Amino acid sequence: PNNVKDFYEVIKHVSKNAESLGVDPSKIVIAGDSGGGYICLGAMVLLVQNEESDLVKLAIPGVPMVDDYCFSDPQAMTVEERGASGYMRKTWQLIAADFEQQKTDPLLFPGKASDEVLGKFPPTIVMECEFDQYITEATRLAHRLRRAGRLLELVVVPGAGHASCMTPHLKSYDVYFDSLKTIAKEYMHVNDTDLTVAIRYEFNN
Repeated sequence: PNNVKDFYEVIKHVSKNAESLGVDPSKIVIAGDSGGGYICLGAMVLLVQNEESDLVKLAIPGVPMVDDYCFSDPQAMTVEERGASGYMRKTWQLIAADFEQQKTDPLLFPGKASDEVLGKFPPTIVMECEFDQYITEATRLAHRLRRAGRLLELVVVPGAGHASCMTPHLKSYDVYFDSLKTIAKEYMHVNDTDLTVAIRYEFNN
């Protein structure tokens, strides 16, 4: 998918031009929420396929689209998953150039990456919400990443739905934001001032 390839090229550009961009190449972090989480995961697959996963220090896919779980039996789904399954099927079919040909491709469905590929992912923190429409597929991927030795954390915001962690006036937004601050301080050693500016910019743009 072109959105994954575009993000991959951005990672390569930042790494190659780190000095002129004022970026520490040893602290490149990739992240994204919802569809952006899917793009983040897809780019991780592409990095592994090209033996470049060392370009990324940390990956943080949030409430990510992961695989084709929405095509499965809705009776086994949560209320949120069942409610989203119809339009998610259409979404995946629109993302794919040829759905039937690509439906086993981990660039389309990162959750279908082999254990070998997952074992070469950058260190990863999966951010989720308790009542997210992608909770089953994201949790399943997190478990596989843990087994592969690549999962640092699985963070689940209690009581939150898919968009609530991105809505500033809700408590879940603060919990999600504070979790990201803790992640950045613990794993990236970023100071509070730079961190607040960076995360607030990301969440409000």
